[in-house]
Amino acid sequence: MSRTALLVTHTGRRRSTEHARAVAADLIAAGFEVRVVAEEADDLDLPGVVPVTGPEAAEGAEIVFALGGDGTFLRAAELARPAKAPLLGINLGKVGFLAEAEIDDLDRAVRDVVGRNYTVDERLTLDVTAEFEGGPTIESWALNEISVEKGERAQMLELLVDVDGRPLSRYGCDGVVCATPTGSTAYAFSGGGPVVWPEVEALLLVPISAHALFSRPLVTAPTSTFAITVDPFTTLAVLSCDGRRVYDLPPGARVTVRRGALPVRIVRLQERPFTDRLVAKFDLPVQGWRGSRR
Repeated sequence: MSRTALLVTHTGRRRSTEHARAVAADLIAAGFEVRVVAEEADDLDLPGVVPVTGPEAAEGAEIVFALGGDGTFLRAAELARPAKAPLLGINLGKVGFLAEAEIDDLDRAVRDVVGRNYTVDERLTLDVTAEFEGGPTIESWALNEISVEKGERAQMLELLVDVDGRPLSRYGCDGVVCATPTGSTAYAFSGGGPVVWPEVEALLLVPISAHALFSRPLVTAPTSTFAITVDPFTTLAVLSCDGRRVYDLPPGARVTVRRGALPVRIVRLQERPFTDRLVAKFDLPVQGWRGSRR
């Protein structure tokens, strides 16, 4: 039976393209049908690959490779999620927090995939709907976070936040971030939110630069629902999903965020504690700035 892999990369970078060619060639040699996003096919210039387009690009694929940084990983997740295909990230960027392997591990990663020597984790996602008068309902999703932010630099945004159908607080702020544990190390972290281990099932809500006495980040049950209402007399707002899908929200818009119906399935090549990943990616000073006193 034929094995199929989808390859997603950042073809705007020469280094990424070269590594993608090497991965594609190794997979084809191992008997895989290798698909590539049609817009990237010319840049890869590799005989034997199959250009694909549309949301069905990963349908039936055994695995999806994302070669690049976190942006490439999130783009690949858009294709892998509806097909329920496992997603393997190879970091060719800077931090690459979502990636499972670094560039030095590339050959071994391909061998492990060919030999089926990997496991798959399911990561919680977010579904979002936005409703407002005079416009169509917006529906989208996110792996990392969904944010409602001010659309005009000089204006403060007024937001009312409900949790599980009950009003929580009204914020004058730059915005609010709703995040998953996977996204706790991304935008929510920059806003002062906690780092949450990916095995924990929870949702996060982090106000951004809130002019309020109570503006602590919150961790809620995974079954919780957030409702964020843009004050009718405030400024234009922007809804952002993983920083990739962005929509304008007029005053009075209501945004509802809940646990996603579909997870993202992420490949793990080895059992590695999240603590080790956190230390490595953030270059944490395990010995402290004074060093060990032992």
